[in-house]
Parts: sequence; C-alpha cells; structure tokens
Amino acid sequence: MSLDKHQLRTFYKSLRAALTDGELEKKSLQITDHVKAFLSKREELKHFHLFFPIPRHREINTYLIKEYLESRGSTVYTSRVGEDTLSLETLLLKPDTTFLLDKWGIPVPEDFEPVSSDSIQVVFVPLLAFDQNGNRIGFGKGYYDVFLDSLDHSVLKIGLSFFSAELSIPSEVHDIPLDYCITPENIITF
Repeated sequence: MSLDKHQLRTFYKSLRAALTDGELEKKSLQITDHVKAFLSKREELKHFHLFFPIPRHREINTYLIKEYLESRGSTVYTSRVGEDTLSLETLLLKPDTTFLLDKWGIPVPEDFEPVSSDSIQVVFVPLLAFDQNGNRIGFGKGYYDVFLDSLDHSVLKIGLSFFSAELSIPSEVHDIPLDYCITPENIITF
C-alpha cells in the first residue's frame, strides 16, 4: 500500500521528532561530510543557495555546510518569503552574519543583500521525503517548486535528507525533481 503526500508528511515529521538531539547532530555531520566529498570533485561550483534549519521542524544543521562553503571561498545565498508570499527572494549572505527567527520561525540573516538568483549554480533543497526518481515532498507550501522553476535548468538541485529514499512518491506536473540527494549514508544520483 502506498502512502499519499499527507500521510508521507505525517510519517516523516514523526520520524524527525523521534530523533534525539545527538542523532540529529550526528546525521547532520555525516551529511556535511558527504557534501564535502561531493564538492571536492566539483571545484568549478562557487555559488550555492542554502536553506537554514527551522528548529521546530528538526531540520538538518546546514550552518555546518555554510561554514564549509565559506571556507572554500564560495558565495552563499539564502532566501526569505517575498512580498507576494508565494515566491522566495534571494539574499546574498555576508560572512559571519547572524540569524534571527522570522514570524514563522524561519532563520533569516540579519545582514544580507537582496540579489538576482542568476549566479546560483547549486540549490540545497529542504525536504521531508524523496523517492528513487528524485521526486520530493516538502512541507506543502510550494515555495521551492516556484523558486526552482525560476532558475536556469543547469542549476543542480541537491536534496538533504536524514532518511533513505522511498520507492515512489506521488508527484505532480509542477514538481521539480532533484538531481542528487545526500543522506547520512550516501550520495544518490538521479
């Protein structure tokens, strides 16, 4: 029996909630190590869009990835919800910026510059679940689908997940599949 998107969201939220703080940090470190290995073979990639963890959602600690990207001289971007609340505005991060939580509990940089997303080469994509074809399920608001659709098709879309791939998950025409997904165990290519 396959699960629908709502059931998958509920299931993976409960899996995340069950992770201890120690497990969450260990898995975040393992994912970061795989990100480093992946990028060690791709020195030409210099412009990265990164999401930051919403504490109540028990997301991957991507601050570790930010530190690594900055140490290799990369440019790091993030987003915040745009004025129309359906789009993401791209923000260029300044080194050593601090983050504040917005009204939704999303970390937003205190020091940033709004910029075009044209320079982005890689987007690290948040998700709850993904399948063996690169389809993903997020929190259901559609921000990343709209954002990814606005980017050049050559931009690499890399999911970050604490958990392994589902065999198959429901997808819709507007869903943008991943190119890769990095888990604590491995790097998956689609």
